[in-house]
Amino acid sequence: MEVSAPAGAPAFHVEPQSVATRRQASSVAVRVRKVVKSYPGVHALRGVDFELETGEVHGLVGANGAGKSTLIRMLSGASVPDSGSIEVQGTTMRFEDPRALRRNGIAAIYQELTIVPEMTALSNAFLGAVPRRGVFTDRRKMTERFEELSEWMGFKVAPEAKASTLSVANLQMLEIMRAVQADRDVLIMDEPTAPLGPFERSRLYELIARLKQSRVSIIFISHDLDEVLRLCDRVSVMRDGQLIDTRPSSRWNKDSLVQSMLGEVRTLPPRETRPGPSSVFLRVEKLGLPGKVSDISFELGEGEVLGVAGLVGSGRTEMLRCLAGIEENAVGTMAIAGAECPWPRNVREAIRRGIMLAPEDRKQQGLVLKRSALSNLMLGDLGAAANGPFLSSRKRLEAAIALARQLGFDTARLDTMALNLSGGNQQKLVLGKWLYCRPRVLLLDEPTRGIDLKAKREIFQTIRHLSDQGMSVILVSSDLEEVVEYSDRILVMARGRQIGLMQGHQGSVESILNMIFEVEGRPNPAQAQP
Repeated sequence: MEVSAPAGAPAFHVEPQSVATRRQASSVAVRVRKVVKSYPGVHALRGVDFELETGEVHGLVGANGAGKSTLIRMLSGASVPDSGSIEVQGTTMRFEDPRALRRNGIAAIYQELTIVPEMTALSNAFLGAVPRRGVFTDRRKMTERFEELSEWMGFKVAPEAKASTLSVANLQMLEIMRAVQADRDVLIMDEPTAPLGPFERSRLYELIARLKQSRVSIIFISHDLDEVLRLCDRVSVMRDGQLIDTRPSSRWNKDSLVQSMLGEVRTLPPRETRPGPSSVFLRVEKLGLPGKVSDISFELGEGEVLGVAGLVGSGRTEMLRCLAGIEENAVGTMAIAGAECPWPRNVREAIRRGIMLAPEDRKQQGLVLKRSALSNLMLGDLGAAANGPFLSSRKRLEAAIALARQLGFDTARLDTMALNLSGGNQQKLVLGKWLYCRPRVLLLDEPTRGIDLKAKREIFQTIRHLSDQGMSVILVSSDLEEVVEYSDRILVMARGRQIGLMQGHQGSVESILNMIFEVEGRPNPAQAQP
């Protein structure tokens, strides 16, 4: 299905002649021919042929490790093929110049963002392409361009706002703005909607439609197959380093895509939801964090999975950070196994009480990327693998192998640096690190962001097994279908407040969104003028 821009969309600037000429030069924006790439022990790409037409949105799907990331690294100039060729607008690229692809109008927007936290939104948007007046930076031109793009994209962020203060959704839009302002005519979007809620996704879909009308070509990578089928003109499937099939999106459906990607994927049997917490382990009352969340109260039963549903900016992540002892200004009362205790003021206090957080940003906050998978699994409790004051290599290896098998992680890759693992395998390490500590309450913030169907299934199998053994789980996910499917009960949030609590079997995506939209449509009392 084609995406069309909404009526009344703001007009954009006139393209530079060089850009317009590039886009009209060929009906094929990018052509990949028989590209091969190998790493020690791994055939990442096996003779891949791929075409991206001018003005097309082309979906690229496959399980983690299928070769998608390697292919887009070739296209963006970040890696060089062992053999084969890549043409951009009819010109064969020479890989002795690693910046050639970028100069020819290709920009990659990766799942892991490249925003500089300490720089302003304005500086990040123009990073590497600062307009100048003589030898001086032309800040007036930068600001005018930023404001023009902000209006066109529906992006409401002050130019001087520090990037570290922005939400993940706004950082994602800022990354896209950087590529748009540089007039790239081929955009590679790697999981662009993974951190976004429904409102932000709609805004991005509108932006993609406008880019397509400007004859920008887009490679769209996503594990959300419904989204791929809705947005893309054609869809290509990769598996084991090969491009298996390319068809118009109208000739795919979700089942056929899954079959082509992975073979038959068996879903978990329906979970028997509990009517409510029978034996309460954690009780939270009047949880608040100034300016972020307020008046959150709930009970969490032993072995219960409590889902937290809300849009981006609803306060879901902030609530988890308060529970994990990260937010020192948090207020509220907490009782564990019936005994009241002070609110945890730091992470160590929370861990001592058995409360542990697997964060949303696995690379920056969850892993040590330049350490092995084995080392990352053991980070949570090194003392458990020690003989007296010394670490025991045997104990570490035995514990890591047991965890890896539990998580569906290939034990042969325990020596691999976390940096070189797929997103799904990295997420398994984040989960495994805390499972090694045997938490009583596991806080999961976007545990399946940017991972494939198989890895999702394995992670939720693990969560279900642990909850059946008595571990309590609080699950935050932007994928409301996940929240509904895997939660015993669902706490709904909007504007930093708790607006509902429902049984999992009573919830639906529609009922949750209706509840949220009703609140979002009202004036916000916190923003009312005196």
